[in-house]
Amino acid sequence: MATRGSTLSLKGRALKYLSAREHSRVELVRKLAPHAEDPTEINRVLDDLEARGWLSAERFVESVVHRKAARYGTARIRGELVGHQLPDDAVRSALSALKDTELQRAQALWQRRYGQVAETPQERAKQMRFLAGRGFSGDVIRRVVRGSSDTEDANEA
Repeated sequence: MATRGSTLSLKGRALKYLSAREHSRVELVRKLAPHAEDPTEINRVLDDLEARGWLSAERFVESVVHRKAARYGTARIRGELVGHQLPDDAVRSALSALKDTELQRAQALWQRRYGQVAETPQERAKQMRFLAGRGFSGDVIRRVVRGSSDTEDANEA
């Protein structure tokens, strides 16, 4: 009977976490592990939640992208998603969409933070480090810090 009670408790905890925000399976395993007598209990609970559609890797990927896209580049978001051991196809499709908007997202972030082209090499390096730390690609960083717009770059191509 203790197993049934702990299973319900694990399911209740998992639902509590999922009601606050989307979680990956890896996150839920980590959060539920201290409360489980047997690790197989956790897998049974999570399998049930996935079967019912309450735990979804695709929704988790969408949630992370939605929360992080305005502040972080594709590389940083990729790192976070890879750490959650998600299916490759879900991650790949989300990252391809992010790559298409990376320049615009980097420009918007740079505009909010700095708003003007750097006048000194030190200031330029600071702006570049900021964007690099946020996970934007080197090419995008150079274009943003240089102050070029989408139309200028399209004409150059």
